[in-house]
Amino acid sequence: MLKRILLIGIFFFGCFTCFSNEVAEKDSLKSKTISFKIKLKSEEKIKIKAAPLKYNKHFAYSFTLDDGYRSAYLTAFPLLNGGKISNSDKNEWKIDQGGDGTISKGLFYSDGFGNKIPFKLALAINGGSIRDLPANRGHLSWPEIKEMYNAGWDILNHGFHHATKHGTNYLTEATENTTSIKQNLGFTMSHFVVPGGEGDEKYYLEYEKDALNNGHFSVASYYGVGPVFKVDSKMDLDKMITARTFVQSSKDTTSFKIMDRYLKTLDSIVKQPNPIWFNEFTHGTGNTNLWNLSMRFPDFKYYMTALADKYGVKGNDSVWMAPWQEVYEYIWLRDRIKIDYKQKGKDVEVKIVIPEIPEAFRYREITLALETSSKFEIESGKDLIIKDDGKTNHKLIHLKLKQ
Repeated sequence: MLKRILLIGIFFFGCFTCFSNEVAEKDSLKSKTISFKIKLKSEEKIKIKAAPLKYNKHFAYSFTLDDGYRSAYLTAFPLLNGGKISNSDKNEWKIDQGGDGTISKGLFYSDGFGNKIPFKLALAINGGSIRDLPANRGHLSWPEIKEMYNAGWDILNHGFHHATKHGTNYLTEATENTTSIKQNLGFTMSHFVVPGGEGDEKYYLEYEKDALNNGHFSVASYYGVGPVFKVDSKMDLDKMITARTFVQSSKDTTSFKIMDRYLKTLDSIVKQPNPIWFNEFTHGTGNTNLWNLSMRFPDFKYYMTALADKYGVKGNDSVWMAPWQEVYEYIWLRDRIKIDYKQKGKDVEVKIVIPEIPEAFRYREITLALETSSKFEIESGKDLIIKDDGKTNHKLIHLKLKQ
């Protein structure tokens, strides 16, 4: 808990700078322009800019489950996405990875256009541990991971064997896991989470170097920037190395005091006036505190439900509960687009220069924040899907680029 608070304190000492001119110049050579028209109901002057976060939320909260334990599918996924939460379920290690057996309606935030979106997490997995048997296995299967991925959960590289001890080939661990996920799930992972464990002194530096030099855009490690980021200005995402903090259950099984402490810390961060991005981790989410590095399911349910009730659709709807990769890719694109618009009376023509987007990116979306009291309609351009609230709040336009 102390480490978590100390790392969070880094947030108050600054943010990040923009990309280098060299990278920007290279991207401009492969950019393309999209355009659309806004038809206002009045001639009031309009202002348009990229929203700091998707759907112009106040804060993004990314939460990752390390190691690919099956409790993610049995408990966390149905709780957040909606569905039947597993009953007590003892795995091959005689550890209960199940939950309370209830039916969840899901936990949601909204997109600002009248649609509810379920909370989504990320899974940091080791391809060498994924299998279909035995029935009471401790790790996820490929079909289970695929189902969660299709529901919007992101998959992060955690090394093929979770190897850390002396003699580990860190490069092979990173690249073999990338190959495994590509072969079994059909996509390329682009973010790396350093596995924890016994190892040579500062072994994590080798993982960081090999992951960043072999296609990964960022690494979550023992030390680094964050875990809280100011996002109201440009961020330097190039070869980002971030510090991990964990949410874990205590030995006290009679109350939710430790969860309330975590929630209180989160609330203090959210109260900052400017938009922020906060990133945290745990391991298992079953009834047993797996390896004493996890959240027991009652704690996980209490924690996530409290977040949803306060910051989701049941509360002030200020959270964008999205995995690390989704938030990273939004900010990357936000900082590289160039927006130009011209207004003539009630007609506004908007042109946006889009840089070349890396092939491994999963998301190609941007939200525009508008300042106008006028209702409006959109004349859509090609190569994009547009949602807007022009007839209601007159504040948002959301663009999804067609791949």
